[in-house]
Amino acid sequence: MIFVVIFSALAVSMASISGNNVQIAENHRKMDHARACAESGFNVIRFWLNRVSISGTTAEDLQFSQIALSLQDELTSESITNVTTSCDGTVVTIPSVTLDSAGQKSFYGIITKLDNQTLRLDITGVCGSITRTIRSNYILSERANNVFDFGVATKGPLSLSGNIELEGVNVSVEASVYIESEGSNLALSIIGNSQIAGDVSIVNPIANVDLQGGQAGIGGETGQDAIDNHVSFGVPPSEFPEPDPSQFESFVTPLDPNTDTSADATFENIRILANTNPTFSGQVILKGIIYIETPNVVDFTGGADVTGIIIGDGDIQDNSGVNQIIFRGNVDSHPVTDLPEEPQFEGLHDETGTFVMAPGFHVSFGGSFSALCGAIAGNGVEFFGNAGGTINGSVLNYSDVEMTLSGNSDLYFNRSGLTEVPAGFEPEIVLEYNPSSYSEVLI
Repeated sequence: MIFVVIFSALAVSMASISGNNVQIAENHRKMDHARACAESGFNVIRFWLNRVSISGTTAEDLQFSQIALSLQDELTSESITNVTTSCDGTVVTIPSVTLDSAGQKSFYGIITKLDNQTLRLDITGVCGSITRTIRSNYILSERANNVFDFGVATKGPLSLSGNIELEGVNVSVEASVYIESEGSNLALSIIGNSQIAGDVSIVNPIANVDLQGGQAGIGGETGQDAIDNHVSFGVPPSEFPEPDPSQFESFVTPLDPNTDTSADATFENIRILANTNPTFSGQVILKGIIYIETPNVVDFTGGADVTGIIIGDGDIQDNSGVNQIIFRGNVDSHPVTDLPEEPQFEGLHDETGTFVMAPGFHVSFGGSFSALCGAIAGNGVEFFGNAGGTINGSVLNYSDVEMTLSGNSDLYFNRSGLTEVPAGFEPEIVLEYNPSSYSEVLI
């Protein structure tokens, strides 16, 4: 009887220990599954956060709400319905997302604003009654718009006719071209002996390219080979940067409308008032900021020597061509770093990378130039006649109207070493993942 009691007690103990081990193993299994759910949710939300961007002009107190709106817009645009967000100003809540209903597996998340530069992402994985949470931080950082990766970027079609060459000074990719052309299926027309040294990226998936003439080519090839090997259709759209002319207004003073602009003259930090429509027919020297109000047609029929930036204050949606900046003669351009160290130019020496930033203006060049020291942007950009030379930056056309290059306009793009956002253009604000902040936390 004693042995029966002892063995019975041992059997009960062994059964109890086995049951506990099974329960412990089940808990470990659920914890592993909960962590796997958290990892899955983390990777899902990280994917969408990597696509979030907002304008660099957004005020600090509005950036968090705009980030939340951008995140939801990304989800909506891709018809994602099982992942949603809500924002109360300082916290974005991601309600439970089911991963396996039978296994009671899901995740939910919270994005918290820690300060004006830092967000914290908490993703909690759930398996039954067990949860595990992964935490990481995101830093708000600036990213230059990738249209600056192209020599020419235009929202409208592009036409080259005559003897046009778009060349890279250092490598052919500096003369690459980006075309949206969403309103026209003829995205690119090259007629005559015109060539684009780089490749062409076209957003419109059903667009076509017209090459006329035996020498019309892209990427060093002609005919159908040029299109097959150097043109991409249906590329993802790139975001054009938002120009901000207002940041240059403090430098300028109004130019007297009665000023004689027909003689040789020097002008520094001038504001050309609306409706004055001046014609600079002499040899004009321009220093600092040349700020042009709308409406206006500003015509340089003589030579222009520019050490500074030409700014237009038009509407970026205005493609009418009513406002114009025309360079008919030769242009000499020098960077703002060459401005003298004088009080009127204080603060301008660091505003590098831009030559013309004129939203709402049609900008055209008819004369030659040795080098234009910075990006050129307008609602309509044209090179005609013997216009040509080196452009130290990109040409951006915000207009959906065709951008034309005609005559003997050979353009050489030098974008080597250009890493900063050109002056006056607002970079995007994006979320940069901080991998060192990754941790598992108990909440």
